[in-house]
Order: sequence, then C-alpha cells, then structure tokens
Amino acid sequence: MKKRFFVTGIDTDAGKTYVTVGLLKAAKRAGLKSIGLKPIAAGADRVDGNLRNDDALLIQQASSVKLAYEQVNPVVLEEAIAPHIAAMKEGRLVTASRLEGFIKGTLLIPHDLALVEGAGGWRVPLNDRELLSGLAKSLGFPVIMVVNMKLGCLNHAILTAEAIVRDGLTLAGWVANTGVEVMPCYEENLASLTSMLSAPLLGVLPWCENEVDSQQTFDELLLAL
Repeated sequence: MKKRFFVTGIDTDAGKTYVTVGLLKAAKRAGLKSIGLKPIAAGADRVDGNLRNDDALLIQQASSVKLAYEQVNPVVLEEAIAPHIAAMKEGRLVTASRLEGFIKGTLLIPHDLALVEGAGGWRVPLNDRELLSGLAKSLGFPVIMVVNMKLGCLNHAILTAEAIVRDGLTLAGWVANTGVEVMPCYEENLASLTSMLSAPLLGVLPWCENEVDSQQTFDELLLAL
C-alpha cells in the first residue's frame, strides 16, 4: 500500500528537509521504493548553467527511486526570498494547479513512500491569490508537521495544526526537531505541545553531530507513520 505525506514546518528553517531526507534514507534502508519531491524552492545556485537548490539536491540523493532533478524540483527560483516574490521578480507565474500536475505526473512512477516537502510554513503565498496550503489541499495527503523547538514554537505549532485541520486535511503527526542549542524549559514545552496538539508526537529528534547517530531515530519515525 502506498503511503504519501505532505511535509510542512511551523515556519522557515524548521527542519523540513532534515526530516524528509532522514525518512527517505530510512525507507531506503528498509528496502522501500521512496520518492521525495520539493515542488517549489526559492534560493538556488547555478551548477553547469542550471539552477539547483541545495535542499532539493539532498532530497533527490536520498530517494531510492532515481529521478531527474526537474522531477524532484520542477519550479526553482534563484533568490532565497518568499517564493511568490521571487517568481514575480523573474516574471513567472506559479500556480497550485501547475505544481499539482508536476507532482501527480511524477507519482505515476511505482513507489511505496512519497514525501512532498513544502516551502517555508503552511500559509506561504504562491501568487497574489493562492497559498501553498492550497496545493496540499488539492493533493489531500496526510500532513507531517515539523516543529523546531525554540522560543515561540508553542504558538506557531498550535496555529499551524489548527490551519491544517481547518483545511480539511489529516495531521498525521508532528516531529519535535531540536537544534544545537536546547531551548529553556525544553521538557516543559514538549509536554505542553504533546497535551495541546490532537495529533500524535511521531518522534523527537535530538541534535546529532553525525548521520549514524540519527539513523535509529529516523528508522523509528518511519515505523510510526
């Protein structure tokens, strides 16, 4: 049975790519056919004359199903700013229906697990009329919410969870992502979120200096989905 999820964060730099890549690698270790997609990315460098986003490259490399870069990241924008502003500055119009078409086309490829990573937080604009959350609604995949455990995360996490449910989607669960510096009253904040969010806590990601240390955590996280 195919499993498909949309990965969002409570804000930018929440750790969406870290979680997406970790789960894709765990799926590869489990012998699953996995696909990771980053349909829109803002912030890219030119590699051999082509724009390439670092997060999308990591996702491409972590997927066990080998895809062309353009399949993983069909819309790449050069400036590391809000996607709709980056697109406007490049004279491009990005729509939810166009992104949905790219995603559904790629997901015709046989797979066991597919992860579609968003950009920024849940309500990031795509253009002057549409939000990235509209793409998630059209896809209808359950949502994994990544919470970067820092001051302000309680408000951002609760509001994001409410918005996901209000949009008619299933919040499959949330992941607590710990940075290099542990926030004050970490355990108390984690307990507050656990009691206030209706969705299950899928896993707690401690700061790891190397990938080997994090493998077991992501293997367990994969099993929780």
